Amino acid sequence: MSDMMATQAGDAGAFHDFDLSRVPTPSFVVDEIAIAQNLMVLADVADRSGAHILAALKAFSMFALAPMVRQYLRGTCASGLYEARLAREEYGGEVATFCAGYKDSEIDEIISLSDHMIFNSPAQKDRFLAKCQAAGKQVGLRINPEHSEGEIAKYDPCAPCSRLGTPISQLTSEVINGVDGLHMHTLCEQGFAPLERTWVAIEPKLKPYLSQLKWLNFGGGHHITRDDYDRDALVNFIQDIRSRYDVDVYLEPGEAVALDAGILIGEVLDLPQNGMDLAITDISATCHMPDVIEAPYRPAMMGETDTGHIYRFGGPSCLAGDVIGDYGVARPLNVGDRFAFLDQAHYSMVKTNTFNGVALPTIVLWNSQTDDLRIVKQFGYDDFKDRLS
Repeated sequence: MSDMMATQAGDAGAFHDFDLSRVPTPSFVVDEIAIAQNLMVLADVADRSGAHILAALKAFSMFALAPMVRQYLRGTCASGLYEARLAREEYGGEVATFCAGYKDSEIDEIISLSDHMIFNSPAQKDRFLAKCQAAGKQVGLRINPEHSEGEIAKYDPCAPCSRLGTPISQLTSEVINGVDGLHMHTLCEQGFAPLERTWVAIEPKLKPYLSQLKWLNFGGGHHITRDDYDRDALVNFIQDIRSRYDVDVYLEPGEAVALDAGILIGEVLDLPQNGMDLAITDISATCHMPDVIEAPYRPAMMGETDTGHIYRFGGPSCLAGDVIGDYGVARPLNVGDRFAFLDQAHYSMVKTNTFNGVALPTIVLWNSQTDDLRIVKQFGYDDFKDRLS
């Protein structure tokens, strides 16, 4: 089965030649060459535009590749204490931290680890402003542009009653007192046009305050490394803002760092039948690819066909909804067959869990040029047990 899947990979890139039997299952396999290529694209945009581009650890935090990230990007952005520690300990460079709500018990350490402290509300900003200023740290405020470009409501920070960011209609001179920069994050795996439309909508509302600011941070969700992304337009956009308003510009891509750079390999465990052919596998949607259920979305499978034998793939857990999707394969499956889902390096890796005691996937680093393969991390019973008590 692995040979059949490999020869019909389609958009699998270098992975279409990868022998799925080389690793245990389940396994995430990340191609360090694909990561490097993405980073080079991001570095080129940064060089041409003058932007500070930070890697979003919330999307991809495989710190075995931190030395590579350091070669190309200015730093990282974190979502709280643990990511800020990882950023400082493993990645270096600039660290910008945003959290929807900071805890008193953690704030001093987060401030010490961060270069930019970005707050979700004026109240949190005012509460911790003196600490940040005393430590010489830049202070940011996240805004809600009240201009929605999101395609899925639960992933849209500008959806009605969103808890993320201060509504732009609530900005006043008092609100931005002590603020060095404004942060916004409104996109999700999108091209340049939604960013441009957002800026057109909010620029007039921000003009009274831009002269007081040192930087603007346009957050993440920018699919800059996708082939059809209009990178020249992004470069011109950033250059124009920097020139007209004399501010630094930050971007925080996450998925763009690891786009199309990893696969998740699994194995068929059983092939029951109930109204259609079913495939029980050692990959669980709820444990290994929770966005399949949360978003929801259907991950592409290496070598899938539009015709042929159709199976409903699902995981081993007791959750009735632990279903990945329906897939066509060229020939009937057998127990023990290997298969792989594409583009699983970003978000899937950071969201894994051990519900039902389902094993965490092994993490493997592969070099598609040299074919070198290294198991970076394998998980066992203790990783499951130690989380519980």
